[in-house]
Amino acid sequence: MIYCLNPDCKQPINVAQSTCCESCGLPLVPLLRGRYRIVRALGQGGFGKTYLAVDEDRLKARCVIKQFLPQVKSESSMKKAVLLFEQEAIRLNELGEHPHIPSLMAYFEQDNRLYLVQQFIEGATLAQELSHQGCFGEQKIREVMAGLLPILKFVHDRNVIHRDITPANIIRRKLDNRLILIDFGIAKVLEEVGSDLEVPGTKIGTAGYAPIEQLRSGRAFPASDLYSLGATCLYLMTRIKPDDLYDPIQGNWLWRSQLAEQGVRFSEGIGQILDRLLKDLVIERYQTADQVMHDLRTLMSRPSSLSPGSFSLPRSSTASIPRPTKPPEISRLPQSANHSNSFSNSEIRANSQGLNESDFVTDLPDRDVSSQSNQLSQANELSEAPSSSDPVSAKLLPMVDIRRSSPSAKSSPISSPTSNRISGELTDLYGCISTLKGHSSWVFALAASPDSQTLVSGGLDDRIIVWDLLSGDADKILVGHTKPINGLAITSNGKTVVSCSDDISIKFWQLSTGNLERSLSAHTRDINSIAVSSDGQFLVSGAEDRTLCVWNVNSGTLLRSYPEVSGMVRSVAMSANAQVVACGGLDNKVRVWNFNTTQLLHCFSGHNNSVLSVALTQSGQYVVSGSKDRTIKIWNVQSGELIRTLIGHLDVVNSVAITPDGRYLISGSGDKTIRIWHCASGEPIVTLTGHKSAVNAIVVSPNQKWLASASSDNSIKVWKLG
Repeated sequence: MIYCLNPDCKQPINVAQSTCCESCGLPLVPLLRGRYRIVRALGQGGFGKTYLAVDEDRLKARCVIKQFLPQVKSESSMKKAVLLFEQEAIRLNELGEHPHIPSLMAYFEQDNRLYLVQQFIEGATLAQELSHQGCFGEQKIREVMAGLLPILKFVHDRNVIHRDITPANIIRRKLDNRLILIDFGIAKVLEEVGSDLEVPGTKIGTAGYAPIEQLRSGRAFPASDLYSLGATCLYLMTRIKPDDLYDPIQGNWLWRSQLAEQGVRFSEGIGQILDRLLKDLVIERYQTADQVMHDLRTLMSRPSSLSPGSFSLPRSSTASIPRPTKPPEISRLPQSANHSNSFSNSEIRANSQGLNESDFVTDLPDRDVSSQSNQLSQANELSEAPSSSDPVSAKLLPMVDIRRSSPSAKSSPISSPTSNRISGELTDLYGCISTLKGHSSWVFALAASPDSQTLVSGGLDDRIIVWDLLSGDADKILVGHTKPINGLAITSNGKTVVSCSDDISIKFWQLSTGNLERSLSAHTRDINSIAVSSDGQFLVSGAEDRTLCVWNVNSGTLLRSYPEVSGMVRSVAMSANAQVVACGGLDNKVRVWNFNTTQLLHCFSGHNNSVLSVALTQSGQYVVSGSKDRTIKIWNVQSGELIRTLIGHLDVVNSVAITPDGRYLISGSGDKTIRIWHCASGEPIVTLTGHKSAVNAIVVSPNQKWLASASSDNSIKVWKLG
């Protein structure tokens, strides 16, 4: 079957052998750009058609193709429309590889028509889900908010306003039940072309969901998208169009009375959030997704009550929020019942190949860990049962539940860490020593000093905080980056902190004084990761410009770059002997090079989604990778073989680390947990809980007495390590 691409064709489907359309007579194009085969039309609007297609170059993977065909009256309008369509492509590309936004795969012109190729998301829209399953209850509305707000935060931080948040533009992905936001840029394009462009039936946003500022003047703000999210929730709760739920005479929303007539009640907490989302005046609404997330976290941390007036949410601060640009993977955990509470050998091992502990263990002082598994097993039987209201602790075993009430943080920008004290045998092995609170947004990066007495953290608030772990205080704040910090390292002499950022710079700071020593700039896009050699002479950096660079730490000179990096780099690692360099990125692969010769030793394929973190054993014999596909893989650098796949996390694996003695692997995930694994056997040892949001970074102290985790709950936790 060949699909005719003439938008005016009445019967576009033709038999496979046809060269011209039997209906309109125009030549047929079997493959767009020599690779995309149209399957069927998905929809049509003022700017053209949208098709479902398959990519013959990617194992017939399905994709969505937008064909650009604006109806214009003049050549100048056409040029303007083309320019804006190109801007949509640029905007989509700038949003990068966010897991809840369809990726832009290609943008091209063919036969005087423009095409966008996007990732195909299989699943039902929330409008379809409402039609099949009925109105959403409060729990599902909370889940919709929790799933959409981090996406909107990411979008708004990149200076993009969606302008068309509706139930039809939110898909629940069939693969993992996650919410995906689709159809970016169209409303903005329509608005900017102006009245000279004929787009029948199209408005700036969708009636009922778009706030008054969009409908009157076409202006839109982050608060405009938040209004549309609130209107979307009302429709999902009632199956009544938002316009019919508003009394223009009294200026009141009627959703409460509508639900009361049906015998349905929502808690006053969720009602107050919806009320503020749906204010007529922009200034009276939530101004940022951060503010809504704060109130939603407060609501979700309390028992649900369906009695009106049961509690009130604290008033959100209207202070300006830092300009984060790259949120981590935070979203509702999948509700699938297929996750097992135990880990069989078949789940843990990718093949029957075994490892000897000596393959990982280095010549560091030995520690007695032979009886730890038995101790943990006995202690888990005695520990209190996990709360059924917690989606993580209710599903994962073995489990250490370290959550306890703690004093609230001080009101100063940097507060002293809050100690979490636990009783029981497990505390002696893996307990939370302290919680460090000082960042005003998500924490992305950690580094430990060689003497294990100092911890350095950085994140979305553009700041680096140096923590004195002996006193538990924030020692100093390093300010200089203008965008979020993605990576940190400390040189082996303990004198210099190195940081990398979305502002495309690498900065060197004097640890003792906090003074900025040097700033390097050679990459052309966000720098995501850095690693310093054990002798402190070399620095490796990886960035979204698909480059991997080596620098001289002392002089700041760019020494060389590594070839054959085809995907955006998310993580880099260097072996302690400075012989091997590894990186992982958005092409789902792990690459390993000889540090000195830049020869590519291996390109490991096996993950089916982006590689977010890599770590090397000290000898460089093994590389470990964590991925968006929720798995951890161990690879043999010498033989090029996949040794093992570790399965257990319920969300993306954001960070992996190997203890200095090579015995243990530690992983942090979007499922809010830290897992400790035995390297040689691949067996899970313990799961640590306590963070309220995704764990983004892990660091192990050089003396192997503690580990630290950084989270999207704006905190860092320090844990006793065995």
